[in-house]
Amino acid sequence: MNAPAVAAPMPVLDGWFTLDAERPQLLGNRCARCGTVYFPKLKSGYCRHPDCDGDAFDEVPLSRTGTLWSYTNAAYQPPEPFAQVDKDAYRPFAIAAVELAAEQMIVLGPVVDGVGVEQLKVGMTMALKLEALADGKLTWKWAPAGAMA
Repeated sequence: MNAPAVAAPMPVLDGWFTLDAERPQLLGNRCARCGTVYFPKLKSGYCRHPDCDGDAFDEVPLSRTGTLWSYTNAAYQPPEPFAQVDKDAYRPFAIAAVELAAEQMIVLGPVVDGVGVEQLKVGMTMALKLEALADGKLTWKWAPAGAMA
């Protein structure tokens, strides 16, 4: 008797991050000509760096950690057309702006469940984690380094 097949985890945004539960990484791209890194990835066209006219890009995994640059909370449900959650089910959450360690670019994203703004401090090290949404799809979130291990 064979064990039932286990469905692979589904990302909320295909191609934006790896699904490695232990070492997830955001996926960006780098201009082959000038080396400028982008997140999210450029779909096509030319490099956005003002001194470059490159048009070829390589996919690159981005730093898994960075420094908390700023943060806030989403204390209220967004208005239409953004509201997709039942009004009564909405829970406030923290949002972090993290400067990636190697790329030194700032990436905005939600903070893991259970960590609120009162636990965050500008300058602290943050790490990328995966977390399931209510519908079971996986997304990436930021967590204080060492937390939620």
